[in-house]
Amino acid sequence: MCRLLIVIPAYNEAENIESVVRDWYPIAESCGPDSRLVIFDGSSPDGTGEIVKKMQASRPALNLEVYPRCGHGPTLQKAYQYALEAGADYVFQTDADGQTLPSEFEPFWSRRDQYDVQIGFRKVRQDGFSRWVVTRTLRLILLCVFGVWIKDANTPFRLMSGAALERNLSRLPSAHNLINVLLSVSFHQTGEAMRYVPITFRPRQGGENTLTLSRIVTIGRQSVKDFISLRSALSRRRPVPPGGKR
Repeated sequence: MCRLLIVIPAYNEAENIESVVRDWYPIAESCGPDSRLVIFDGSSPDGTGEIVKKMQASRPALNLEVYPRCGHGPTLQKAYQYALEAGADYVFQTDADGQTLPSEFEPFWSRRDQYDVQIGFRKVRQDGFSRWVVTRTLRLILLCVFGVWIKDANTPFRLMSGAALERNLSRLPSAHNLINVLLSVSFHQTGEAMRYVPITFRPRQGGENTLTLSRIVTIGRQSVKDFISLRSALSRRRPVPPGGKR
């Protein structure tokens, strides 16, 4: 029986976290006795962590990890490292805003033996025009900087084998804001067996979206500079040949 860790970063998600845990917990429970749903709370002042603690009483496969707030990307990196150190055979990541559907997980899981990495493709984004523009702009930037065409590099709906995650996470800088983007680039560079699967992406189900358009622009400008500087660094870190599925 393989071990799955579902990792979900959360910050000020008190309005969503209970329903998100209720939705995703049965999947962790059904994937084997060693599988876990792990919430990574960035010391949320709204009580997100306290809600998860109460839910743990009746859910033995639910774990809570609390860290000082450090941003989505660095928290994700901590989550991935945690999963690898816990001996996860597979790692699935999604977010705590309720935008993804657990009902769409099974087609990923049923083909886990055929692919190293499976990433959701948000063909239709229901969370605003500005986010749609960001996805397409990012696609062009990655093509220009890294020479790879990626359908949806930053999707918070991805199933990765532990082996593929480990060999690619080790190539990347620590504490980067767009760690999922860099992982997507690295997966292409190392030749992982990949596929993109269309998924539903709903509007945020509750709480406030703190990622404003001005902040998106600021992050975007800095990311372009980071990508250019990282391009040469990644090229110097020779990819480890994948031992995954073909």
